[in-house]
Amino acid sequence: MEDSLTLLIPISVLLVFIIGAVFWWAIRSGQYDDLEGPAYRVLFDDRDEPGREEKKGEGAADET
Repeated sequence: MEDSLTLLIPISVLLVFIIGAVFWWAIRSGQYDDLEGPAYRVLFDDRDEPGREEKKGEGAADET
């Protein structure tokens, strides 16, 4: 029992530090800056952009 604890406790402490470092990096790099943007982006339809149909037509003309 004691042999397994001497192995598992340092591994657990190391894992906590790694998770903390990854979380700190995510906060510092701006991963959580815009929490509402993706929710609103779902509501917008990309197919209504002007010029999108023209791009499809140009691609079809290049293939022939």
